Amino acid sequence: MKAELFNRLKYQLELHEGRKNKPYKDTVGKITIGIGRNLSDVGVSNVEIDAMLLNDVIRVEKDLDMYLNWWKDKPDNVKLVLLDMCFNLGISGLLKFKNTLDHIKNSQYNESAEEMLKSKWAAQVGKRAVTLSNMLKNG
Repeated sequence: MKAELFNRLKYQLELHEGRKNKPYKDTVGKITIGIGRNLSDVGVSNVEIDAMLLNDVIRVEKDLDMYLNWWKDKPDNVKLVLLDMCFNLGISGLLKFKNTLDHIKNSQYNESAEEMLKSKWAAQVGKRAVTLSNMLKNG
């Protein structure tokens, strides 16, 4: 499709469908997002999933840079734990792990791993918390 025709179609579809950044139910009850993307029937492709993941990881890195400016000086296993937790909890949720983060900042990885497992979050995510705790112990 030529760029001019695509741009006209995009304008027309956005006019008719609207543009929504969050999922909503359309007029027939289908979960929809963006400019009329029917998630209920069409879903998303693997390429789109990867693009969303990349954007999410970039956002998580920026959040960690802003609130935990020491995180990039840690070993890779520790970075992976912080990235995973921030991805799962959001930065506001991760920052509630004050004792765990203090221990990580001070390279007290066994202590941080123990603190992590005492949390309500650990009970909610089960094996994920155990895996991340073990990764911390190995620094």
